Amino acid sequence: MNQDFTFSIKRIRFDEHYQPSDSTRITTNFANLARGECRQQNLRNALKMIDNRFNALAHWDNPQSDRYSVELEIISVDMTIEGQGDSFPTIEVLKTNIVDHATNERIEGIVGNNFSSYVRDYDFSVLLLDHNKQQDQFSIPENFGDLHGKLFKYFVNSKAYQQHFKKPPVICLSVSDNKTYHRTENQHPVLGVEYQPNESSLTELYFKKMGLDVRYFMPPNSVAPLAFYFFGDLLNDYTNLELISTISTMETFQKIYRPEIYNANAVAGKCYRPNLKNPDHSVTHIVYDREERSTLAIAQGKFAEEHFIKPYRAILDKWSANYA
Repeated sequence: MNQDFTFSIKRIRFDEHYQPSDSTRITTNFANLARGECRQQNLRNALKMIDNRFNALAHWDNPQSDRYSVELEIISVDMTIEGQGDSFPTIEVLKTNIVDHATNERIEGIVGNNFSSYVRDYDFSVLLLDHNKQQDQFSIPENFGDLHGKLFKYFVNSKAYQQHFKKPPVICLSVSDNKTYHRTENQHPVLGVEYQPNESSLTELYFKKMGLDVRYFMPPNSVAPLAFYFFGDLLNDYTNLELISTISTMETFQKIYRPEIYNANAVAGKCYRPNLKNPDHSVTHIVYDREERSTLAIAQGKFAEEHFIKPYRAILDKWSANYA
């Protein structure tokens, strides 16, 4: 059974010259920025925001706030089912690397950060939608997210992952606008104040099947908490600089894509309900098409159904049933 799938990993530098490849999911944060007339200015502005935020958080021994810069790589993972020839693009994440200009050292950051997957698009934009067309009230299909979760765990435990990355991934997402978050007394010097949600969400359930736990923190000088999905112990398994690389990268993306929450003019209070219709926010000078992103998720889910789920269903079902 362990011989069924093999993974290959490609790395592409994400800088102002980046252009999405044909196999990249266009809804991915970084790919969406790299299109249209303003692509280079978008990329330059976003990367500058990341560096500025990093230096603001890593302020010790950094009097001019220019000691560090962040380099980003897009990690694309293709999966081949043995004996079937073609490979399929399964997962795309971001890898941070930190450049310390004071010591000329290059420090490895965190892999994960942004997370995109065609199979997740299929689950949420095809399977879940179709299932609920026939229902009077919203429900979740049986075994929802099982295959995706097992494939992700299988990848993180694979030789390919372990040859490329020293630590497990951390994925950082926006908070949900249909939950309420309560501030706790717990505070971390870099992650900031911890919040706890009033209930679990479908996203949490989905990521739990991938083996990931979640905690919510609002970093210093942020206006809303971020959701951190991780294996193990988030606070002790990663250094402060590693955590800062994730915060600065993903908070920048969220300010661009979710300005109503992450670029709001008021800071989250003790009891916080995110609002995507909040008019009291500032907009970054970075062009982004939110509408296009949601329609593309459906197209990409159908692509996964056509090229991966349907042709290999028997193999995938058998593998999933036996996966421990």
